[in-house]
Amino acid sequence: MREEEIIICRCEDVTLKDIYDAYNIGFNDLESLRRYLKVGTGPCQGKTCIPLLQKILANLKNSKEIENITSRPPESPVPFGALVRRNLT
Repeated sequence: MREEEIIICRCEDVTLKDIYDAYNIGFNDLESLRRYLKVGTGPCQGKTCIPLLQKILANLKNSKEIENITSRPPESPVPFGALVRRNLT
């Protein structure tokens, strides 16, 4: 299987090749990769892709240490309608 066919983040359609390309242009830590590629920002909030990204990054850095990321889940779910201003008049 080719790198561009291996999906790491299904929500944002990020491939292994996308991660390698971003790493090679200077996004070489977990937080910058996550922000640049939008990994973990989809509906699943990174439940699968963040651990994969951590392992890939550890391999790229030839390290056994896996960087941690601070999880920032919402305190409670907010319905989308609460974010939209409605003109009821």
